[in-house]
Amino acid sequence: MDLTDVAPARQRPVGLVELARIPLRRWRTVAGSAALVLLAVAGYLALIPATYTATTAVVVRAVVTDPFSVPSGGADRAVNMTAESGIAISNDVIDKVAAITGRNTEDVADALEVETPVGGQLMRFGYAGHSEGEAVDGANGAAQAYLDLRRGIYENQRAAVLKSYDDTIALVTTQRATTQKSLPTNESSTNPSPRTSALLDQLRALNDQLATLAEQRSKVASADLSPGAITSAARTPVPSSRDAAPLLLAAGLLGGLLLGGLVAFVRESMDRRVRTSGEAAAVVGAPLLGTVRRLRGGRPDDADLRYLALALGRWVDGPQRTPLVLLSASTNEGREQISVGLAAALAQNGHDVRLGVTPEMRDRIQALLLEAQRRNPAVEPVRPRPRPVATPAPAATPAATPAAPAAGRPASGGPEDTMVIPAVRKPRPFPTSDAKNGGVYRSTTTADKTEVIPVARPSGEGAATDGSELRIGTGSVRLVDLTAPVAEGLTVLDAPPALHDERGVRAAREGRAMLVAARDRTRTAQLGQLVERLRAVGAEPIGFVVTGEGRD
Repeated sequence: MDLTDVAPARQRPVGLVELARIPLRRWRTVAGSAALVLLAVAGYLALIPATYTATTAVVVRAVVTDPFSVPSGGADRAVNMTAESGIAISNDVIDKVAAITGRNTEDVADALEVETPVGGQLMRFGYAGHSEGEAVDGANGAAQAYLDLRRGIYENQRAAVLKSYDDTIALVTTQRATTQKSLPTNESSTNPSPRTSALLDQLRALNDQLATLAEQRSKVASADLSPGAITSAARTPVPSSRDAAPLLLAAGLLGGLLLGGLVAFVRESMDRRVRTSGEAAAVVGAPLLGTVRRLRGGRPDDADLRYLALALGRWVDGPQRTPLVLLSASTNEGREQISVGLAAALAQNGHDVRLGVTPEMRDRIQALLLEAQRRNPAVEPVRPRPRPVATPAPAATPAATPAAPAAGRPASGGPEDTMVIPAVRKPRPFPTSDAKNGGVYRSTTTADKTEVIPVARPSGEGAATDGSELRIGTGSVRLVDLTAPVAEGLTVLDAPPALHDERGVRAAREGRAMLVAARDRTRTAQLGQLVERLRAVGAEPIGFVVTGEGRD
């Protein structure tokens, strides 16, 4: 088995529960992303100055000679709104707005915005300023500058047309005066000569032309040159970028959560850790011996440990007991807690367990054992008492008077008589404050006081590392060195992390290896590497235990 066998284990269907578990499991990533986005939004609101936007509406109208006439359909076609938009953002308008607001022309060009609805004759001048007054002055100044510029253009055009009419009228007037001078003064008007008739016809034509020119000039002079009017002038208060601060913060929080969830899913897809017992089984290639939950505070569940001890019954209760070696790929996987809990569970069942530990883990294991002893105090095992045998009275002794019957024995002392034995109270622990480590409690009757029975402490080869033995339940747990020689009885070895220390793998060659994998902590690559190392030295794992917050 190589690491490529891990891939099928990761290809499992992902349901809604798993989709919800991933962000919850990586809540630090989600919270960090949300905090960063909120910090960025708050920095934007605090450092970037507020922007105030004012809008002024202008109605654009065409130049008409008779403002009281009813416009025909499609009057908007008389105004080219594209050309009007170009005039509205021309340099002349920008220069006037810059003079009003006191800003440079580049900033004014960026702050000024002109909108022209399609099919209408309405223009909206929007100006973004650093204060309400600047925004209002900029929008109204831009609209008025456009109207003044457009009126000036129309007036220049009308002045040019009127000048053309005036020049033409002056020329025709000169021609008419010349024609009048050419008429004979002494010729009869009733019978004029052909030359006179021609001059009179020319004079009438010039008079008609002058009348027409005068009429057209009067129409041009009376034309309404107003390019439009301001229908909605900007005024305070005006909207600001700070008005949407709560909405921006809410959007930042939502965006941060979404970003954090996306980052969590990306990290989850790249993180190869044991999520279920099925993944661990695919990597180890051995059966699941148990799942040990963690209670609040990180302590393993005692019920799960007892079930684990039952699952190991064929190895710990057999005639040939070999050391049971608990291995994990790395630290922080709960291996030492499983080792102590398993030893305590076996001691509760009456086993005398030798728990092998490394010198650097002795203090940690000792503290865990003391905690396990507080939860499961020592009790004295029930031992059957021998049945008393009735002894017959000697036949040679004469009995002058009948002897008094002994306590619990009938008056007739024949061998067929039945002897009544008083009821014996079962032992029951009565722990007291003066009970010391390594003592058991025994009670005889309800009237007797609880006494502490000292326990003999073995010495010699395989003695405890600190010279003490802990009684748990009806059994005992004795700490020994990991490399101590194998002795009679049940031995559980808490091996150091196998990827960095080979002592556990060396011990597994002479015992039975059981792997410990932590849900959401153990990496599948490291677990597979540990299995490969065990099999390389000829140690086949008997199974594995999964620790974590819950079950599959």
